[in-house]
Amino acid sequence: MYGGRGYRPAGGTGLGFGPPFTPPIVKQLLIALACVFLAQNLIPAINPLLSVRPEHVWQRGYLWEPFTYMWLHGGLGHIAVNCLTLWMFGAPLAMAWGAKRFLRFYLVCGIGAGVLIATVPYLFYALGAPAYALSIPTLGASGAVYGVILAYSLTWPERTIMLIFPPVAFRAIWLIPALFFMSVVLDPRNTSNVSHVGHLSGVAVAWLYLHSTGDARGTISLATIKHRWRRWRMRQKLRAVQYEELESKRRERDRRFH
Repeated sequence: MYGGRGYRPAGGTGLGFGPPFTPPIVKQLLIALACVFLAQNLIPAINPLLSVRPEHVWQRGYLWEPFTYMWLHGGLGHIAVNCLTLWMFGAPLAMAWGAKRFLRFYLVCGIGAGVLIATVPYLFYALGAPAYALSIPTLGASGAVYGVILAYSLTWPERTIMLIFPPVAFRAIWLIPALFFMSVVLDPRNTSNVSHVGHLSGVAVAWLYLHSTGDARGTISLATIKHRWRRWRMRQKLRAVQYEELESKRRERDRRFH
């Protein structure tokens, strides 16, 4: 759920679940992901052929894998989370940007993340990491989806995001750090086999793309971080003063009754 400053869902309230309208480009992406997922279950051979593996890309020349991996998913929960996230954060972006710009951004994030997924393990291997990582397959739209989340948080940084689980609210600008924090805290041993490289790659490619187009300039910088930190400290101090005033009034009332 999201709402807050600058957001008014259908009906005029300040909080809503999902966007009030789903643009056709987002619907088409969701349908494409669902169709590919159905094909995966009907033709199991699709997974090893189209998922991205570092050794396949750079040693066997399977250059299509950084594109095809982003249409595959590892299970019903995997595709459900990605589609829900794409719908919630992609629809407002597509409405604001237009279909062509949104689709270009989505593909750049997904393919760019795929290239990094195929490349980063070689860097670790050069530093002494085991070679088996070069043959690990990765699949899923998470790289592209994380790019969409970053673009949303930079476009509307002051909107309030309310997570379903855990039920906490915060500004959209903190959405990406919160997601990474929760993924590490809730699953420190990565038993769910989440590709953190893929998620980070999607965010990195998205930021570089947005920065090159001017959409991220001035949004993420050391000065901005310092400014937000000072604002947070000021709010904390203000809450402390307000709390002290309330406590003082409560104690005064208690003395009167006694």
